[in-house]
Amino acid sequence: MDIPLIAVKGAGDLATGVIHRLTRAGFTVIASELAQPTVLRRTVAFAEAVTLGHITVEGITACHVSTLDDVTRAFARGEVPVVVDADGAFVKALRPAVLVEATLSKRNSGISIHDAPVVIALGPGYEAGKDAHAVIETNRGHNLGRVYAQGYAEPNTGVPGMIGGYAAERLLRAPCAGLLYGARQIGDRVQAGEAVALVKEGETSSPIIAAIPGIVRGLARDGLTVYAGMKVGDVDPRATRAHCFTISDKSRAVSGGVLEAVMYFLQRI
Repeated sequence: MDIPLIAVKGAGDLATGVIHRLTRAGFTVIASELAQPTVLRRTVAFAEAVTLGHITVEGITACHVSTLDDVTRAFARGEVPVVVDADGAFVKALRPAVLVEATLSKRNSGISIHDAPVVIALGPGYEAGKDAHAVIETNRGHNLGRVYAQGYAEPNTGVPGMIGGYAAERLLRAPCAGLLYGARQIGDRVQAGEAVALVKEGETSSPIIAAIPGIVRGLARDGLTVYAGMKVGDVDPRATRAHCFTISDKSRAVSGGVLEAVMYFLQRI
C-alpha cells in the first residue's frame, strides 16, 4: 500500500510536534522552512536542520535537503527531509496528498485549498471549508487541538498563554533593530533582571532582560536580524530543564488534531 506523502510548511516547535506525530503514525513527511529560520525553541525544532544539517527530536531525525535525490535518500534512512522552499514550488512539485500549513503566521501565508487533496491550517488566519479543508485550534484552553471543518479558529489575542502564572512576562523581545546574540543558552536558569541576550546595532549593544525568574526555554539563533519588539525568546517560570528538550503539551494537543484531520479527510477522498 502506498503511504501518503504529507508536506508541512514550517518546521518550528509546533510544526515539529506535528511532524513527529505524523511520522510516528507511519506517514512519510517532508517539511519546508525559511533560509534563516526565526524559531525560538530551537532544541525541539526540525528547522534547526537548515543550520546544523541534522537534528534529532525525541528519537526522530530531520536533515537539510536541497534536491529530489536528497529527499529520496532521507526517506530511505527514515529521516524527515527539511527543504528551504519559501515560495512552496519544491514541495508542490512533489504533489503531496496532504499539505499542513504550520507557520503560525496568524494570516494566510499563500496557501489554497486547491494546493493538495487535503489542506490543513494551524491557528487563525484561515477559514475551514474555504482556505483549507480543516483548521486546527492553537489557542490554549478548552478547544486546543480541536478540528474545525467549517469556520475559523479563535482569533489571535496577541497575548501568550498563561504558564506558571505568567503570560506576556515570559516573552523576551528585541528592544531595537539589529543583530541578536545570546548571553545565556536554552536550558540556563535566570533571575528577573538578568540579561539573557543582546541586540547589536553598529557599535551599540542593548540588553534583553528577563522579567521573571525561570529557565530559558527558547532563544533565537545568534546573528538573526531582528526588529524592535520582535519576539526572540521566552523564559519558563516552571523551571523544569527537561521541558526545554521535549515536545510541549501544546504541540502534542495540536498534533493530535492534525492527525485526526488527516485520517478523516483522507478517508473521504
